[in-house]
Amino acid sequence: MSQPGITTGLNKIKVLTKRLRIIQGGSSASKTYSILIILIDLAQRDKNPTLTSVVSETFPHLKRGSIRDFLEIMGNLNIFKPKSWNKTDYTYSFSNGSKIEFFSADQPGKVRGPRRDRLFINEANNVPFDTFEQLEIRTNDFIFIDYNPVAEFWVSDEIFGKRDDYDHIVLTYKDNEALAENIIKSLESRKNRPNFWKVYGLGEFGELEGKIYTGWQMIDKIPHEARLERRGLDFGYTIDPSALVDIYYLNGGYILDEQLYQTMMSNKKIADLILDLPHPETLVIADSAEPKSIDEIYGYGVNIRGAEKGRDSVRQGIQFLQDVPISVTKRSINLIKEYRNYTWATDRLGKTITPNIPEDAFNHCLDGARYALSTLERRDPAKEEAKQKKNIYQRQERQKAVKKQYGL
Repeated sequence: MSQPGITTGLNKIKVLTKRLRIIQGGSSASKTYSILIILIDLAQRDKNPTLTSVVSETFPHLKRGSIRDFLEIMGNLNIFKPKSWNKTDYTYSFSNGSKIEFFSADQPGKVRGPRRDRLFINEANNVPFDTFEQLEIRTNDFIFIDYNPVAEFWVSDEIFGKRDDYDHIVLTYKDNEALAENIIKSLESRKNRPNFWKVYGLGEFGELEGKIYTGWQMIDKIPHEARLERRGLDFGYTIDPSALVDIYYLNGGYILDEQLYQTMMSNKKIADLILDLPHPETLVIADSAEPKSIDEIYGYGVNIRGAEKGRDSVRQGIQFLQDVPISVTKRSINLIKEYRNYTWATDRLGKTITPNIPEDAFNHCLDGARYALSTLERRDPAKEEAKQKKNIYQRQERQKAVKKQYGL
């Protein structure tokens, strides 16, 4: 949605009146954008000052989602005043004294902090139920809850059928008249995939069967002792994004850190981004289906080569990622979304295809990571770590011998 406007989805949300206003929806239904427009309008018209809290899973998710949308709306409405935006607290103060604040669900002090008047929990399926409870009991007026219905979660178990103070609507991409035509075509091209279309096309609860990766850990940041091993690059341009993922090694496992997830990135822009990162000499493993792009990026000075592809290389790469401990930084929001939604392909009846092949969706960061990790696959992490410790020990012993020989 390029500019604020009246859409069917916005009108459907505006008429909700109960304490819990639950907006379930598919991809590109403009749930978040519409809710923010409504909250901004209410804050501007308050006769008495109010506080509205916008909460999501992590702060990186907020910055790239709700905060970015909020600032875009305010700018397009020509009402944004830089002096009213507190970049430290991420709070906007309106001229009538009302405020809209942004904080993440992983900040206990904020979750259990002071009361508010209105609350918006963005992508609530990724927010724990006990966090919702702590936020709700500290909210005076009403609460917006939005989510993609990837699978049943606490809203189904704890609210639907148990409470009578909620409105519940389902939005789809057809409720968003501002949606670009190429996005509509991309979405509708996946109608033949039952579970995907059910969730992201029709906005209905799906059954996320056949999830490929499980058990990954989310971490706040890269530990200082972790070692950067590779970068993985998946190419995209118009609809699909280009994605770049850093691969770190630590204590027998790997850490993935998203560096790029963006459309319309030329090879020159990709090269410039890589060369501006810390340790620009790090080897980049890219999708070998685009040798011309690899050659061009190499020509700009990037240490890059294509991934080795062979028969069954995709399944072998996936198997390797399934077998080693994987952690992901919380700021890697697109990578985390892919991890949660990457599944094995199914036939028209919804049955998993045999032999297993992955769905060609939610895989840009994951493909990049797989390309990079495939070059480390033949190593035994424990042996590599022991070898490195041995090399350090031998170097220290040689230094001691030299000092002793020359009386230093």
